[in-house]
Amino acid sequence: MSAKHEILRRIRSCLESSRPDRDSDYAAIPRAYRHASQLDLGSRVDLFEQRLREYGAAVYRCRTDSIQETIAYVLAARNKAQLVNAAAVPAHWLPSSPYSFTPDKGLTYEELDASEGVLTSCTLAIALTGTIIMRHTPSEGRRALGLIPDYHLCIVAAAQVVETVPEAIRNIENPGLVTTISGPSATADIEMTRIKGVHGPRSLDVVIVSDS
Repeated sequence: MSAKHEILRRIRSCLESSRPDRDSDYAAIPRAYRHASQLDLGSRVDLFEQRLREYGAAVYRCRTDSIQETIAYVLAARNKAQLVNAAAVPAHWLPSSPYSFTPDKGLTYEELDASEGVLTSCTLAIALTGTIIMRHTPSEGRRALGLIPDYHLCIVAAAQVVETVPEAIRNIENPGLVTTISGPSATADIEMTRIKGVHGPRSLDVVIVSDS
């Protein structure tokens, strides 16, 4: 046996004798996650709104019976009149003329990119991180719908707002493909200069809808 092989043999012997039990180490990681919100619904919604505003999103609140009027108000504020909507967005949400909506039934990426923006619902929202979770159900649309258009208007029911990330994960059955949105898309990877709209919409508006 050469000196080289003897050295390698001794190294392997040392490594094998000190090799950690990975399964035991993984099981020993503390996971003292909260299993329920400590904040009441009103406080969760307030915190969610605060986080969104810190990220640069615009936030509006309304009752369930005034969603249509609120969407019209938001679009007027953004000077937008023609949006693509997820195919199963409720019809009673959509304001009439001068606003028009095109349901996404297989629009091309080029057509999505040329649109003024998109209207969707969501699955859940997380107060602590100001995050919207989308599972791409028919009322949320496919993933491209929330990534390609430059503007996203998302409707969030107040009851969908949980406090923490672990809560949100536990509340999602059969997660599959999940997209998380925390404010308008932005990155500072290049020369530490913050650029918006690189990986998704440059502008995000959120309407939080409550029963009262």
